[in-house]
Parts: sequence; structure tokens; C-alpha cells
Amino acid sequence: MPFWYQPTHWWAWFLLPFALLMQSINFIRRVCYRKNWLNSYQSKLPVVVVGNISVGGNGKTPFVISLCEILMKEGYKPGVISRGYGGKSASYPLLVELNTSGKEAGDEPVLIHKRLGIPVVVDPVRANAADYLAKHCNVDVIITDDGLQHYALQRDIEIVVVDGKRRYGNQHIMPMGPLREPLSRLKSVDYIINNGEVHLGEFTMLLEASECKRVDGEVGELKVNLVNACAAIGYPPRFFNTLMAKDFVLNKKVPFADHHAYIESDFKQFDVSTPLVMTEKDAVKCTAFAQENWWYLPIDGKLPSSFILPFLEHLKQIKESKC
Repeated sequence: MPFWYQPTHWWAWFLLPFALLMQSINFIRRVCYRKNWLNSYQSKLPVVVVGNISVGGNGKTPFVISLCEILMKEGYKPGVISRGYGGKSASYPLLVELNTSGKEAGDEPVLIHKRLGIPVVVDPVRANAADYLAKHCNVDVIITDDGLQHYALQRDIEIVVVDGKRRYGNQHIMPMGPLREPLSRLKSVDYIINNGEVHLGEFTMLLEASECKRVDGEVGELKVNLVNACAAIGYPPRFFNTLMAKDFVLNKKVPFADHHAYIESDFKQFDVSTPLVMTEKDAVKCTAFAQENWWYLPIDGKLPSSFILPFLEHLKQIKESKC
């Protein structure tokens, strides 16, 4: 909602009762799980939750990919679980494979599996996904993509990713603002990752774009600068700005709703003679009908050693305590 990132309009105060209701429900749920009045699942493996307290477009997926790459370099065998937003499978838990579609698993789980080749399990009940991953896959640490508020799954480390520019908008709870939980929730998490900006008490993640790749999987090189662009992510302007920072000239740019399920007719509005560039998350949903001049831009998150070193030590201590 655009008004979430503007000074609070007078009419938005009419949404305050609903925001208070949501905040109360979240608080009560959290207390019930903390007091063991509601059952929660505890894995024998270390569980790292990567989430946020505000809705969409904060950079969780690039962070999860970078975190898994770091763990793999250190000899860990990470696996990822997700609720699979936007996907619908005939059965769960769903182990993502190379032929699994975004319609089944959701776009982000498919992207993560294709990029890293590690086990990714999807289930609306993340505790079930974690249990499946621990029992059936060769992993030694579980990373959950989103799920900070999914208290039915116990966690050992909590990491919140924050959009460096938009941050927390008007700082109100949904639907009055973008927050899922109040800002006070940040006091209880282990690490705060700032996507793109430097902020006191937070670790800065920088997003770096590599070279465009063809959506259809064929080898090629994009040799022109004039392109069309589309993005179905939480904050499309970030992607368009990234393209322009790489000296692309955007002939036409079209934002779609986050997790939009693309169909061929969505692209009739673009001139077929001009290359079309999309996000990697979009590309996994378009491979079946991709044209030769459709491209995606891979994005990598770069994390500072000031985060990596203490995180690895923290994880090591947790793993030793669970042995």
C-alpha cells in the first residue's frame, strides 16, 4: 500500500481498531507459544529464521541465498524451508526439484533450488517442512525463508531483513501500516540486516547485479542497452533503479503485483523487437513460454565479515549444544 510509506493520512486512523486487533492477536499467539500453551516443533538441527516485521520487498531471498552460500563454503549442508507463497501443490511437504514449477512451490523456493541446488521443502506448516527436511534430506542446518511470526516452529537464531530506504514506513501495524509486529519486536531478534543502507546497530547487505541471462536457459549475451523491464516483486522500483545503474535505458517498465502468476498475455504490451529484462524471481515462472530476447538479471547479496564471523561462531555453539 503506497500510503504506508507516507505521513499518516487522517483517514488512516479509522483503521486503528483493526491494527490494534491484529497486534493483540499476534501478542497473544506469541505468549501462548512461549508458555507452551500451544504446541511447537523443535528440530534436532539448528533452525535459522530469516524474516521481517514488515510486508514484502525487503530482500529476504537474496540474503537467504548468500547465507546458504556462506554456510556451504564453511562445510555446512544447509536446507531451506518455505511456506511457498503463491504456489499450490497436490500434497505437502513438497520437495522442490528441477522440474517443479512456481505454480506448485511458489517462485522463491524454485529460485533458491535452481540457484543453489540444495534441498528446499515447501509446506504451509513450516514445522512439517522442517521435520521432513531433517528426516529425509542430507542437511545439518535449516534456513527458513520468511516465518518470523510462525511460532509453531521453534528457532535458534532470528534474523530480520530491513529495506534500507523504506524501512518501516509510517511505523503502524497492518492494515494501518506495513508492520506485522511492533518495532519493539526487533529487540528480541539476533541480527538485523539492512538492505542497502548503513544504519547504527544493523549489518549492511549490498545487492550486486551480475550479467543478464536468458530466461529460456540458453547461452547468450545481451548486447544492447535499450530494454523493456518488468518486475513482480515487493518493491519493483528497486529493480528498475538497478537496471538504470547498470546503464540500461528503460523503454518501458511495468510493475506487477508481488508473486504475480505470469501468463503469456501479460507480455503482449511489450514490443517484441526490444529485449525484455525481468527479475530472477520472475524468470522461474516464465521459462515455459519465454522468447529468445527475454532476459533476467541475477542479484547477489554481499554480506560484511562483521556479520559473517559472529554468525558462524553463534551457529557453531548452537550446533555443539544440540549434539
